[in-house]
Amino acid sequence: MKKILLLTTGFLFSLFVSAQQSPDWIKAAVFMQIYPSSFQDSNDDGIGDLKGIQSRLDYLQSVGINTIWLNPVFKSAFEDGGYDVIDFYQVDPRFGTNAELIELANEVHRRGMHIVLDLVAGHTSDKSPWFKQSMEADKNLQYSDYYIWPSFKPGDLTDQEASRWVSSTAPRGKFYIKNYYDIQPALNFGYANPNPNRPWEQSVNAPGPQAVRREMQNIITFWLEKGLDGFRVDLAASLVKNDPDKKATIALWKELNSWFDGKFPKGILIAEWFNPKESIEAGFDIDFLRPGALTSAYARGQKTDAKVYFDKSGEASLTTWKTYFEDQYKSTLGKGYLSLPTGNHDSPRIRNEERKSVEEIKVLMTFLLTQPGVPFIYYGDEIGMRYVPNSPDVEGSRNRSGSRTPMQWDESINAGFSTASKDKIYIPQDNEPNRPSILKQEKDPQSLLNFVRTLLKLRANSPALGNNGAWALLNDSNQSYPMIYSRYSGSEKYIVAVNPTDKKVNTSIPTLNASKVIYVFGTSGKSAYKSGKTLDVITLLPLSSAIFKID
Repeated sequence: MKKILLLTTGFLFSLFVSAQQSPDWIKAAVFMQIYPSSFQDSNDDGIGDLKGIQSRLDYLQSVGINTIWLNPVFKSAFEDGGYDVIDFYQVDPRFGTNAELIELANEVHRRGMHIVLDLVAGHTSDKSPWFKQSMEADKNLQYSDYYIWPSFKPGDLTDQEASRWVSSTAPRGKFYIKNYYDIQPALNFGYANPNPNRPWEQSVNAPGPQAVRREMQNIITFWLEKGLDGFRVDLAASLVKNDPDKKATIALWKELNSWFDGKFPKGILIAEWFNPKESIEAGFDIDFLRPGALTSAYARGQKTDAKVYFDKSGEASLTTWKTYFEDQYKSTLGKGYLSLPTGNHDSPRIRNEERKSVEEIKVLMTFLLTQPGVPFIYYGDEIGMRYVPNSPDVEGSRNRSGSRTPMQWDESINAGFSTASKDKIYIPQDNEPNRPSILKQEKDPQSLLNFVRTLLKLRANSPALGNNGAWALLNDSNQSYPMIYSRYSGSEKYIVAVNPTDKKVNTSIPTLNASKVIYVFGTSGKSAYKSGKTLDVITLLPLSSAIFKID
């Protein structure tokens, strides 16, 4: 058992986070999420590929990235950006070959880095050979029960349940259950509470659901035995049907994770669950938190009325965030890792119509990259690529395409992403004349890219600021701005202060009785920390952040 220290006074609590079964390399992991179609094209067809990713490993290391997560690269119909998998055992030709994926993994490992893939565990494409066989009238074939085939539609379905039913002309049945689009039939992991009057609702222990579990194990084994380091599991909480408290889904993953830990002790499984206290209980190594109103007024590309904390108006409150974070953080202490990602392929980028300036992004990055847990940077966020509104719907992306535009490397044709003609580029690039690029920011010591590099270097060299460092929020409950929190490990301690508002702010915290306070890094060296006998006072300029080392 790992040693755990927990100090609780209201919202003030801390812990030296240490996962019980996770491999040691996670302690220093810093991820970049790469959407393969949009990162780097190596064969001039306008779509990114594995060779392109391999050609940019030097850049990733220069930023401070040591782990890569690739969105789906398996053979797909691409009616949902690769999340409609036809064959889990074959790389799609648009990206390359199985051999090229293994070559990429080997090159990643040669550099002391790691790489994980996306596992779409809950469904396949309707063009999968599994589904095609399951459609046949004979119910006793290998894949017959890999899917759910209702023979009639009950009249008491909720609207949400009914939305998952797709009419079918297949010999097997009149309907099948989908997960998202109609072309994504749900894999059959069984029902937590099967209704005996609905024969298609098989128990989680029925032969079909058990066969699907074994198939997931086979897929994982196939790739990890070839050198991959793990998977991020898409919609991990959605597998078992009619499971409102998620107990059956948690039990399923406990079983799979126990098997995984025994077979691949140096591998990791990451949950897309957005509820770490459930997913970590289920045995996952990492799960994401939803920043919610803290960082974005958008939900899957749609503007909401939420008051956003990281907005220069300074009108939001920390209360909801504190309650949410406390619940999740305390529930997972010593068991696994949280992550507050900069963004992902389904959400608008952190630079958007509401948050446009580099100064605003720097403040937000200070917060995101000094949190406990494992950092995830969505490709392009490190240079402030923007969410491009009104981007065309490409391969089922709908309004998500604005976050999937190609990487902006330099000032050459197509920003260095591809030499193909513009009409062949996967998603049209940002056409702003002053769009950021890596080449421009490499040369500017004040750029966002170099700001992120310095933050990650500081994090890598400091146990207190690292993945396992302790954390405590120091804000007075009545004052939301600026946000003040400490990170510490042993005798090493930092205070991080962020002010996303357009006003000068100051706050006081109980004195730390420090012999010396050193400004280490931030957006402005003019930030001030004044020690006192009973209170310490921190003053921040508008749109600024500061990291102080306490001696």
